[in-house]
Amino acid sequence: MKKTLSIAAILLFALAAFSQNKFEQPVLITSAGQSADVKLVQLLAKRQAIEGETKVMAKETDMDGVKTLIIVPGFSSKGLGSAGISQEDEMNRVKELVKTAQGKNIPIVMMHIGGKSRRGGQSDGFCEIIAENCKAMIVVKQGNEDGFFTDIAKKNNIQILEVEKISDAAVPLKELFK
Repeated sequence: MKKTLSIAAILLFALAAFSQNKFEQPVLITSAGQSADVKLVQLLAKRQAIEGETKVMAKETDMDGVKTLIIVPGFSSKGLGSAGISQEDEMNRVKELVKTAQGKNIPIVMMHIGGKSRRGGQSDGFCEIIAENCKAMIVVKQGNEDGFFTDIAKKNNIQILEVEKISDAAVPLKELFK
């Protein structure tokens, strides 16, 4: 019982600190690396009544009227194959999205929910470009065991919240938009 209360108190404290920056709706949710994780974030956002749309291959022209860009990084060769694009093309698309968002003063929220399987190798390039340019990060703990996201957050003064599992990301996501 004490352990449960302690965990709940820590989570509430972290959420209070994490939700200092508030973001506006509507949102545009997109992938960086074409992993299926973007569909899970879409579901979390829908369940939290966050207004917006999901476009896995979003382009600069899709950002008209968007108040916040949510990017879900994670490399998937299968996803890239389905989209019919190369890793280089995807990286260029992501860089253009980030550049456009910055030019329009649209804040970026990064949600890394893929854990270890969406880290290292080809995923880290996508993770790094998004993490370094976002205003807030929600990260499943297993994907940050090496402190990759924590280090970027500290270096760039970015809000970060680690959650134990994907479903735990729903509450902090909602808190960002209250």
